[in-house]
Amino acid sequence: MIPAKYNVRNLRVRWMTTLMTVLSTGLVVWASVLCFGLTDGLRYALQVTGHELDLIVLRKGSADEIGSGLEQKVAREVSTLSGIAKDGAGRPMCSVEFVTILTKPRRNNGGTVNLIVRGLEDVGRELRPDFRIVEGRDLEPGRFEAITSRSMAARFENLAIGEKLEVNRQFFEVVGYFEAAGSAAESEVWTDLRDLGLARKSPAAVSSVCLRAESAGQRDELQRLLQDDKRFQMKAISEKQYFEDQMNQSNAIQYIGYIIAGFLIFGAMFAAANTMFAAVASRAREIGTLRALGFSRSAILSSFLFEAILLCLLGGLLGCLATLPFNGLSTGTINQFSEITFSFRFGPLVLAQGVMLAVSMGLLGGILPAMRAVRLNIVTALRAR
Repeated sequence: MIPAKYNVRNLRVRWMTTLMTVLSTGLVVWASVLCFGLTDGLRYALQVTGHELDLIVLRKGSADEIGSGLEQKVAREVSTLSGIAKDGAGRPMCSVEFVTILTKPRRNNGGTVNLIVRGLEDVGRELRPDFRIVEGRDLEPGRFEAITSRSMAARFENLAIGEKLEVNRQFFEVVGYFEAAGSAAESEVWTDLRDLGLARKSPAAVSSVCLRAESAGQRDELQRLLQDDKRFQMKAISEKQYFEDQMNQSNAIQYIGYIIAGFLIFGAMFAAANTMFAAVASRAREIGTLRALGFSRSAILSSFLFEAILLCLLGGLLGCLATLPFNGLSTGTINQFSEITFSFRFGPLVLAQGVMLAVSMGLLGGILPAMRAVRLNIVTALRAR
C-alpha cells in the first residue's frame, strides 16, 4: 500500500493546481449547501409550527384559512366543547381568528408582495410555540395596534415599531416585535380580532378557530364531532397536518436545489478529473517507478483515488465553513400566495450532505484518471519525460 504522506507531498508540490481544484470544489459545495440550508430552514419553520394536540377548524371544503369563512356565533360555540385544554387562568385554549391578505411594498424598492394580517384573541398567543415579546410591548385591544416579528419589519415598509400599517384606510400602529421559535407565525402581523374586523368592515368575520385538546384521544373526538355534528359540520384538521400540506413549497425548492447542485457537481467533476489527468501525464515516470518497485495496480489505483478524494474533501470542508456566516440569516419565499420568512439552517445533517457531496465528486472525478494510471506500461512509463 502506498503511504498517504506520498499523496500529501504531491499535493503540496503541485500547490497551484491543488489550490485551484480546492477552490472550485469549495465553490460548488458552498452553493449546494446554501440550497440545502435554505430548504431546511423553510421545512423547520413549517414543522415547528404544528403542535400534536392542536386543531385548526375551517369551513368545510376550505384548503386554508384564507379561503375559509365561519359564522362567528357557531365559531364561539366551539370553545364550550369538552376536551379542550385550559390555560393557567382556566380559560379554554381556543382562539377565534380572522386572517386577511394585504398587498404591501417591501423595503428598498423590492416590489409588492402579499402580507398576512391575523386578528386573534389573547389566548391565541399561547397556541404558538414559545411566544414572547422581544422588543416594545404587546398590543392593546381596541386601540388599533399591531405586533410583528423583526424579520417582517426588516422586509416590509411600515412594519417597524412606531410605523403605521394601513388596513382599508384604518391605520394600525406597530408597538412591538415578537418571536415564536422561528415558526410560520413570525411571518405574520397580529392585531386584535375585533379591531381587524372593524377595519375590514366585517365585524363578524371569522376565518378559523385554533384550539388545543387535552389529549390525543380528546383531539380525535373533537375532530370527529366538529366534522360530523350538524351544529358545526366544519373541517377540523390537525395543525401538524395543515402545515405538512404547505411543505409542498419546501419540496419544490429542494428539488430545484438538487437540480442546481447536479449541474454544479457535473462541472466540478470535470475540474477534478482534469487535475488528476494532468497529474497522471506529468508523473508517468513516477508511476512506472512505483510499478518497478513492486507496488500493485490496485495500490496505485487506490492512491490516485485517495488523492482525488482528498482534494475534493478539502474543498468541501472549505465550502461548508464558508456557509456558516449565513446561518440564521433571515430570508423569505412565497408560500400559499403570501410571503413566509425563515432563516438559513446549517445543522450537522446539512453540513454532512456537503461533505458527502465533495467525497462523491472526488470519487467520480478521480476514477477515470486513476484507471489510466494503472494501465500505463512500465517500460513506456519509465521512458517518459
